[in-house]
Amino acid sequence: MSASQTSDVPTSDVPAADVPASDVPTLLVKIFGKDRPGITAGLFDTLAAYSVDVVDIEQVVSRGRLVLCALVTEPTVASQGELRATVHSWAESMKLQAEIISGTGDNRPRGEGRSHVTVLGHPLTAEQTAAIAARIAETGGNIDRIFRLAKYPVTAVEFAVSGCETEPLRTALATGAHSVGVDVAVVSAGLHRRAQRLVVMDVDSTLIQDEVIELFAAHAGCEDKVAEVTAAAMRGELDFEQSLHARVELLAGLDASVVDKVRSEVRLTPGARTLIRTLKRLGYQVGVVSGGFTQVTDDLKEKLGLDFAQANTLEIVDGRLTGRVTGEIVDRAGKARLLRRFAEEAGVPLAQTVAIGDGANDLDMLNAAGLGVAFNAKPVVRRAADTAVNVPFLDTVLYLLGITREEVEAADGGAEDLLH
Repeated sequence: MSASQTSDVPTSDVPAADVPASDVPTLLVKIFGKDRPGITAGLFDTLAAYSVDVVDIEQVVSRGRLVLCALVTEPTVASQGELRATVHSWAESMKLQAEIISGTGDNRPRGEGRSHVTVLGHPLTAEQTAAIAARIAETGGNIDRIFRLAKYPVTAVEFAVSGCETEPLRTALATGAHSVGVDVAVVSAGLHRRAQRLVVMDVDSTLIQDEVIELFAAHAGCEDKVAEVTAAAMRGELDFEQSLHARVELLAGLDASVVDKVRSEVRLTPGARTLIRTLKRLGYQVGVVSGGFTQVTDDLKEKLGLDFAQANTLEIVDGRLTGRVTGEIVDRAGKARLLRRFAEEAGVPLAQTVAIGDGANDLDMLNAAGLGVAFNAKPVVRRAADTAVNVPFLDTVLYLLGITREEVEAADGGAEDLLH
């Protein structure tokens, strides 16, 4: 069983008589069997006849099989034998099994330092799970609880871990995850996790599958030259602003009608619509920042219902691209600056923001956010980000926020404000 909620409540707010002492006799009642409605009610109705107090409860259902654990105060010595016999008789009548273990007190308090460890596998193997669990133990962490967040499009499992600080645990698991081929995210436990109300993401090769400037370049007949410069810039080998100007110059003379053609060619990353729709319906604000162009990001903002969007702007004069950009340049530093601006406008502390990106020019933004997610990113970005996702589904980021597949489906069905 997980640590009792009683241990999470400051004892100064609870009457002394209500706090279970470590030496108070207790019974752990465990019920196993095929799940169906009424089992929990039936067990506690049976226990109610003996005036016991409930100290802790936990119930798990896996493939239709139930494990129900109830930690209760021990009844009087005279009635304990009767309680055991009655519970076993009730369980037998329900075609269940029962086990009752005597002991004292509640669960031992969880150690200092609490984290949520989310593991993504496609599929998730026993070998990978063993490696992650062993690495947690090696850092001094204890796994208090495990539950599944999703079974598709990936298997997502969350470990509640205590006994070690988040940062060293994250460092240890990052190495272990890479070696066994899973994605692992480690975040501090606490209410702030559910309060991350602003998500800002890169566009090219993150929100969409394409590099927008390459789409423009294809119409200009210089796709190979632009792709070569783009790749070097994303690897961090070239200054982004210089590479931007060099690539845009190659587009000079294109008819402005090409903008509509490029917009129609843009392909969203699988899971992008689900990610944004779910976040919006759960009360998050969502924005994009891009080293691409407002001619595309403004269209995405309107179609996807984004709250914020900022990118570079291609200059158009007399119906043709001039080969220049106008206004503020959105480069590596600019993306981080825009994240801060969006957070301020949204009224969200920077520590409660999430940034998602794939390239070197996203690094400042990822480092500035409360949680930086490298999405199918270059190696330099994966090493620097808080966590990395290496499956081709953008909506898997939801699981890193502790949002389950059931919540995604409920939001997708139109349920509003599920977090309130």
